[in-house]
Amino acid sequence: MPQTPPFAAMFDSSGYNRNLYQSKEDNCGGLYYHDNNLLSGSLEALIQHLVPNVDYYPDRTYIFTFLLSSRLFMHPYELMAKVCHLCMEHQRLSGPGTDKSRIRKIAPKILQLLTEWTETFPYDFRDERMMRNLKELAQRIANGDEMYRKNVQQIIQSLIRKLASLSQYEEVLAKINATSTDRLTVLKTKPQSIQRDIITVCNDPYMLAQQLTHIELERLNYIGPEEFVQAFVQKDPLDNDQSCYADRKKTRNLEAYVEWFNRLSYLVATEICMPVKKKHRARMIEYFIDVARECFNIGNFNSLMAIISGMNMSPVSRLKKTWAKVKTAKFDILEHQMDPSSNFYNYRTALRGAAQRSLTAHSNREKIVIPFFSLLIKDIYFLNEGCANRLPNGHVNFEKFWELAKQVSEFMTWKQVECPFERDRKILQYLLTAPVFSEDALYMASYESEGPENHIEKDRWKTLRSTLLGRV
Repeated sequence: MPQTPPFAAMFDSSGYNRNLYQSKEDNCGGLYYHDNNLLSGSLEALIQHLVPNVDYYPDRTYIFTFLLSSRLFMHPYELMAKVCHLCMEHQRLSGPGTDKSRIRKIAPKILQLLTEWTETFPYDFRDERMMRNLKELAQRIANGDEMYRKNVQQIIQSLIRKLASLSQYEEVLAKINATSTDRLTVLKTKPQSIQRDIITVCNDPYMLAQQLTHIELERLNYIGPEEFVQAFVQKDPLDNDQSCYADRKKTRNLEAYVEWFNRLSYLVATEICMPVKKKHRARMIEYFIDVARECFNIGNFNSLMAIISGMNMSPVSRLKKTWAKVKTAKFDILEHQMDPSSNFYNYRTALRGAAQRSLTAHSNREKIVIPFFSLLIKDIYFLNEGCANRLPNGHVNFEKFWELAKQVSEFMTWKQVECPFERDRKILQYLLTAPVFSEDALYMASYESEGPENHIEKDRWKTLRSTLLGRV
């Protein structure tokens, strides 16, 4: 079976060039080109363009872009059904008198298309209808020749392994969520003196940054490229099926990753607000500044931003006496790097630098690029909102989807990096399951440490004490 090349090599600045991949069939039959770049086409023509034949195999960037974006217009299982139908009709795979030599010419190409689909968008096949179509088409090809039977088995076994791995990951996440408790409840059952904090679990900021990177890369790895598109799927006006998108979503990995960012921010704020003594709070702030700096050096921008967010939460930032004891020069530099002004110009420059380093890297350590995820989603969202999916003539606006696929394919490269650091189960366990304060509990801990400064804070403190302490 041909090996699919890495994602980084797929997209150049010009998009998909027809000169390189021209075939007799696609000569503008429902497809519109400009300077040899595919700009738009009818949905039917684009589907035809996806299906290989004896003389033609679609360009890999086209396959990725179309499989990614087609779900804005139709269910993956509907596309799969059409692809199967075209493969069998065009290549005359149906019927008892199928020409063996013809199958030998076309089968490797169809198998390659199925390989690319199952490898890049495996979660599509959580749908029974997809699996049925895949097995049926694969069976037709395998029946034609023994040599393809093994290839078909490989494709299906590899897919089943990926889906099993996803199910396991979802079970682990569900267990973690089930065990999470509110820190305030824990405080009432255990005296503060015997409670652990993050420094007792891991006193080395470099080590903590490495363990955070483990969590980030594992969670990134499970996000499918289609999840970015499904996050903003809307009804296609040319589609009459009203229930079209009801059962669209097969995964929640993107949401789980955003939840992890929020958890890390709250964990940082909790660890800072917890200690009774000012010097302990100041030490905790300095510790997290060092962790954040190590995250930046590693290329882990998501943990970096979560830590900065936690330190900028009001219950933490209002602790003026605590901050007065902190050397903040390093923190100022990190804040400057992640400054949101000019559309995060400084961060984007740092991200480009990390991406360049990743391209020429010799070790996994240098390959790590973990983007600030909420901003990546926002960029993709605005790209989607800023351009129409269809042109006035009803054609699919493929120029938009090249751009979308380019952004998502870069993410695909980053998520495939293996974490080079050794895992520490004890630290990982703490990061994922240590109880954190709610926002109200954070404010209360903050007021307990450094009293309210004005009437608004005093009133809030009174209310919190009666509601939170009463509740516990």
